[in-house]
Amino acid sequence: MAWRVAIVGGGFGGFYAARRLERILPHESARVTLVTDVNYLLYTPLLPGAAAGTLEPRHVVIPLREELSRTAVMLGRLTGADPAQRTIAVTSADGREERIEYDQLVLALGSVPRTAPIPGLREHALGFNSLPEAVALRNRTLLNLEVAESLDDPDARRPHLTFLFVGAGYAGVEGIAELQDYVADVITRYPRSRLDGTRWILAELRERIMPEITPSLAAFAERELRARGIEVRTGTGLASIEGDRAELSDGESIPTRTVCWTAGVRPPALTRELGLPVDADGRIVVDRTMQVDGHPGVWAVGDCAAVPDPAKGGRAPSPPTAQHALRQGRRVADNVAAAMGRGRPRRFRYRTKGVFVDMGRHKAVAEVVGIKLSGFLAWWIARTYHLAMMPGTARRLRLVTDWTVGLFFGRASAELGQLGTPARLGDGSGGGEAAASE
Repeated sequence: MAWRVAIVGGGFGGFYAARRLERILPHESARVTLVTDVNYLLYTPLLPGAAAGTLEPRHVVIPLREELSRTAVMLGRLTGADPAQRTIAVTSADGREERIEYDQLVLALGSVPRTAPIPGLREHALGFNSLPEAVALRNRTLLNLEVAESLDDPDARRPHLTFLFVGAGYAGVEGIAELQDYVADVITRYPRSRLDGTRWILAELRERIMPEITPSLAAFAERELRARGIEVRTGTGLASIEGDRAELSDGESIPTRTVCWTAGVRPPALTRELGLPVDADGRIVVDRTMQVDGHPGVWAVGDCAAVPDPAKGGRAPSPPTAQHALRQGRRVADNVAAAMGRGRPRRFRYRTKGVFVDMGRHKAVAEVVGIKLSGFLAWWIARTYHLAMMPGTARRLRLVTDWTVGLFFGRASAELGQLGTPARLGDGSGGGEAAASE
């Protein structure tokens, strides 16, 4: 009888676990089911490039069915689990309630944005954690340039030309750097806006940006941001947002129509509802092999799991990065196979070997095996690393094409706000071609 393996989550941890199991298990020995809410893996390190028009959005996602030939991919959402009965409850994409039985379960639930009870945050701010959010940020930026260009009053244009990012981790720093680079590339097509100029602000509640990397590398990144005219406000948070302004915790009121919230991530609330042990932050507690404490046959990886970090002697969880999640996925697959009698369980031992922070303008800061790099060389190494990690030859060629074209030509300034969300048939708002034909 074949073993039943269920993997929940199609991010780095879940995808690489499924991929590894396909390679190490004989076809007849196990039935692997991957439950995911979308049918692709988002390559998150390239998300700022998709937002800034450097990369075609389709080129930063990996369709799961293209890379997983023997795994049953089920589009759905985990709603509950019964570890005692070894079952999980799933709501399928079309609303059906299903119960899946398993012998081995891998939870790779990822993370969600860490929000705060700030007045106006949900109504007016944009996130930067998914492909739709990245495209929405690009659309909002272009729409603001269009509106600013149509206004005669410079004071009325100012909120449309001011961009505030809240949170200076990887997403905030790379996001604001790439978006500013993008606007600098297209603003020549907006004469009034170019004359007025834009304002860019990065606010961080902690005392320095990017606490995930070494202080010297973070300091270099901050100097690069400031040299471009980006205002870096450390020790400063967001107090409130209205439609045309945001107030910072230091009392300053900033006229702006674009606030991007990049203030970290947290495990989804569901982790507390599965009947499994969790830590104070809601991450599932696992041992060094990534097995859930007290629950044989249940494993957890990625941002939702408190996987002991080998770099810190196991005293703290591994950081929520793609390079940790994908390697946890590979190792947990080996350990699942070991639980089926193939080999022996092994601890997660990966330590960060390189840190890359893309600063746009063909520049980056990086630390590779203890060596600090900056400028074009760091940017080239970062691109090479991501190219090597991207699954599939065709996708690698697409990335190379996008980056090569970007070196020689400007970026498109078409606002794609209606892409994927067309107006209702017959409501009269179908666009210029439809109107012209009537």
